[in-house]
Amino acid sequence: MDLALGNGELAWLVVALLAAGLMTGFLAGLLGIGGGGVLVPVLYETFTFLHVPDAIRMHMVLGTSFAVIVPTAIQSFRSHRAKGAVDETVLKRLVPYVVAGVLLGITLVSLVSSGGLKWVWIVCGGLLSIKMALGREDWRLANDVPDNWIVRAVAFLIGLISTLMSIGGGMFIVTMFTLCGWSILKAVATSSGFGPFIAIPGLLGYVWAGWGNPDLPPVSLGFVSVLGATLIIPMSVLAAPYGVRVAHGISRRKLELAFAAFLFVVSMRLLISTL
Repeated sequence: MDLALGNGELAWLVVALLAAGLMTGFLAGLLGIGGGGVLVPVLYETFTFLHVPDAIRMHMVLGTSFAVIVPTAIQSFRSHRAKGAVDETVLKRLVPYVVAGVLLGITLVSLVSSGGLKWVWIVCGGLLSIKMALGREDWRLANDVPDNWIVRAVAFLIGLISTLMSIGGGMFIVTMFTLCGWSILKAVATSSGFGPFIAIPGLLGYVWAGWGNPDLPPVSLGFVSVLGATLIIPMSVLAAPYGVRVAHGISRRKLELAFAAFLFVVSMRLLISTL
């Protein structure tokens, strides 16, 4: 595997990763996501440029993304919580089921192919982007988040799929909460609290799943690029509070359209890469 870069190429790579960190943090605060959705296409292009083998490329993308999600998600949650927008009762009620889904996802990571992980992203991200773009106010399943087995099962499934997509779960949790009658701001704020509970075990799972793989790039821990994470994390933590500030001053519809556009772009880029 040829990973040698010239000085000019290395400089552009560093600039791209730093910019990705700023974008990741800002959108984490704005949309209540851990930032993984932003990093997936950026890291995919980066690892393609570095000639990381296709068989592990998507695994490296998702593992490194989780490394960035941990501090970014914590910062996003703290910022939303400081504004009093988080429903901690619902958060505490559903966290155990989300974590259980994450643990199952970790066991599947090493069994799912790189192509399979792409299709998880394409299908789930594409469907959610359509839902958010339509944005009809009358799409309601309840007036509040009920405490029943259906919601708990959905929380479990969110943890599972989020692990296979390397996201903080925000895109699914926001959708679930808005369908239950919550405002988009309350949904975004509360969803940010699930990020650390998905990202921390998810990160450890990708390190474990890739440990000892002979095709790993230099400076990696399992399926996690330490170099990529080191460049992106400080910028993402710095930018997250600015995204939160914008989220608390933007209309519901604009926030929904931003969320839909973000999902659509990521899904289409990965679809193109499979053709």
